[in-house]
Amino acid sequence: MTDTPLVITAAICGAEVTKDQCPAVPYSADELAAEAERCFAEGARVIHLHVRRPDGTPTQDRETFRAAIDAILARVPEAIIQPSTGGAVGMTVEERTAPLDLDPVFCSLTTGSCNFGNEVFVNTFPVVEAIAGKARAHGTRVEIEVFDAGFVDNALALVKRGVLEPPLHFDFVLGVPGAMTGTEDRLAFLLSTIPAGSTWTVAGIGRFELPLARASIARGGHVRVGLEDNVFVSRGVQAKGSWELVRLVAAMAADAGRPIATPAEARSLLRLRDG
Repeated sequence: MTDTPLVITAAICGAEVTKDQCPAVPYSADELAAEAERCFAEGARVIHLHVRRPDGTPTQDRETFRAAIDAILARVPEAIIQPSTGGAVGMTVEERTAPLDLDPVFCSLTTGSCNFGNEVFVNTFPVVEAIAGKARAHGTRVEIEVFDAGFVDNALALVKRGVLEPPLHFDFVLGVPGAMTGTEDRLAFLLSTIPAGSTWTVAGIGRFELPLARASIARGGHVRVGLEDNVFVSRGVQAKGSWELVRLVAAMAADAGRPIATPAEARSLLRLRDG
């Protein structure tokens, strides 16, 4: 067991889950800010951020991101906000990278393509390089989103080509229908493929979320939970918000004797710039 402080990421919105499926999913800037504040109070330090139009459809509009980020920081100045550059399936690179114009300290970067339910999430090397290049230009650290094993190899290839700079931070997003499943043996395999000195987070999808959170805590990794990935706290019991899932992870960490990172510790562990 490690005593490294645990960084919890709250994925509070996503691009897929609607209020019809889970009424607690936030859409507006005020809803996102209120949910981020609750998650931070429960121990989340990173807010993985998607934004929506009023009708709930996903958007990467820069000004919609700006409004959400401003609202969150007004309530939680110490929060680390991580805009998504994945957006939603079918968006262009220009759409996906719009929030980078706001100079965030952190963003997601998916380094491969995969089936995503009944769709295909396309991330060719030119797409990945374009997103990574814009992130670097804005001084934004990337989190490598890994939906399948080859995504790690792709990230390491991009390091060799000078597109990405180590040490890398990975987020293993496991259990997406069409990509790698969310069992602990898959996590163990992925950990065997990343370079020494890397940091990593696990995001289990659906029923995989909480078991993988426990496994990550035990193995010294970090954890992402939230309504983007899973809307249940237990079988058939819907979460009242992402904060409730964060609370469960914080309790797991306490049971394991692992401290929750302070905001300053989270920034240091993730190697983020100030501001």
